[in-house]
Amino acid sequence: MKNKLPLVSVVIPTYNHAEFLKQAIDSVLDQDYPNIELIVLDDGSIDRTRSVLEQYKNKFFWETQENMGQSATLNKGWNRSKGDILAYLSADDLLLPHAINRSVECLMSNPDAVLSYCDFNLIDPNSRVVRHVRAPEYSYMEMVTKFICAPGAGAFFWRNAFMKTGGWNTNIHRFPDYDCWLRLGLHGRFVHVPESLAAFRVHEGSQSFSETPVDRAEEALKVITEFYSIPNLPVDVITAKDYAMGNAHLLVAQLHLRAGRYLMAFREITSGAKLSPGNLFSARFLRMFLNGLFNRYIHKILWKIRGIIPAN
Repeated sequence: MKNKLPLVSVVIPTYNHAEFLKQAIDSVLDQDYPNIELIVLDDGSIDRTRSVLEQYKNKFFWETQENMGQSATLNKGWNRSKGDILAYLSADDLLLPHAINRSVECLMSNPDAVLSYCDFNLIDPNSRVVRHVRAPEYSYMEMVTKFICAPGAGAFFWRNAFMKTGGWNTNIHRFPDYDCWLRLGLHGRFVHVPESLAAFRVHEGSQSFSETPVDRAEEALKVITEFYSIPNLPVDVITAKDYAMGNAHLLVAQLHLRAGRYLMAFREITSGAKLSPGNLFSARFLRMFLNGLFNRYIHKILWKIRGIIPAN
């Protein structure tokens, strides 16, 4: 049976996440899918990461390297891997039971699909579920123009399609997955598995929660600009360029708001409005604006509430 199922290679890049790493590794090792290759790459951690990995001895391949950054580390892991299906798991996230089995079933039953993605749980630093996130149904146009990136934790993709993208861009630090999915989406469809199959952890040190530096906030504009330099894009994508660029400015504004850079946020909102005025009158813009102002504070309040209420 094992030989008939595609090999799935999961790469875990880790940098100073020793407190969460064991949970991430065990969530892969405990899967009921029988044909898994796990690769863990320690990207120059200075905490207890190596001692965590040494506990596993030869259960999977792992090594410690000089710091390369997340994108270069993942590219290295995927290039070393042998699987027909690839995935990555952040060292502070988890796969839930049956995640790989259900994802492989999805890919194999949808011949035109290049990637499967799932719903996921948002968890706090103590692994308590904050809320369940239902991933949006996939639309390539909305991914390009509205930054609606359907794949999150628990994405699996075919190697042959992924290798056509050139891998993750090592010059992109805030949106490397989104940048890659834009290119992967040119080669096939993404399919939604409507089940929570992963857990995405939000904590003070996570990139999605921490304040984004100016240069990384502005990467949204860089990603879209470079995407539109790809030759022979679909006609409907080309005609929507101003709309996409306008929304890119609004996303940069949202990240500036989260970091308290209100004047810079206002400038980005103004630039976005010049390119696509209608964006400012959408419910989506209101959600982005409120998220930018209050997202970090709301999560902190929820963590405190979860800390008071005993786990079931």
